[in-house]
Amino acid sequence: MIRLLTIFCLCSAFSVLSIIAITGVVFATAFPKIPEVSKLLDYQPKMPLRIMTADGVLIAEFGRERRKLVDFDQVPKVLVDSILAAEDDRFFKHQGIDINGILRSAINNILKGSKAQGGSTITMQVARNFYLSSEKTFTRKIYEVLLALEIERKLSKKQILELYINQIYLGKRAYGFASAAQIYFAKSLKEIN
Repeated sequence: MIRLLTIFCLCSAFSVLSIIAITGVVFATAFPKIPEVSKLLDYQPKMPLRIMTADGVLIAEFGRERRKLVDFDQVPKVLVDSILAAEDDRFFKHQGIDINGILRSAINNILKGSKAQGGSTITMQVARNFYLSSEKTFTRKIYEVLLALEIERKLSKKQILELYINQIYLGKRAYGFASAAQIYFAKSLKEIN
C-alpha cells in the first residue's frame, strides 16, 4: 500500500512538473511575439461622421461603428459597479488574470463538455478586443493572458476600465456604453441608473 501511494505521489508530482515546464516553454515562446501595448495610451478609435445643426443638435451619424468617447470620471458609479459585478468582480484585486475565475470556468467547461465559459477578466477582454480574434483556442488564450499581464503593467486600473467602457461591442453597431445608452435607452450615459 505504501509503495502504491509513493508511485501515485511521484506520478502526480511528475505530472505537475510537466505541466509547469510545458506552460513555461509555451509562454517563453509566445512572449516575444506579443504586440506592444503602449498604443493603448493614445487610444483613438474609429469615430462616425456626425452631422450637426448650427446649434449643436445631432441630425445624423454615418459609419460602421457608433461610438461616443467618455472619460472614466464621466461614467456613473452604478454603471462601473454593474460592469464589475457582471464581468470581473475581482478586477481591483488581480493583476490581469484571475486564477479563481480561470479554474471556475475550466471546471464548468469540463463538466459541460464545451467552451461555455471563458474566465476572461476585463483586462483580458481589452487585450482580446484590441489585439486578438474571438476564436476559442488555447493559443489565443495564452496570448490573451500575456497581453493582459503587459497591459496591467503599463496602464492603471482606471485606464483599463475606460478602454473597456469605450471599446466593448454591445450590439446594434454600438461600441462602448455611451453609444449603447443612446441607442437602447435614448439617454446619455450620465442619465443611466
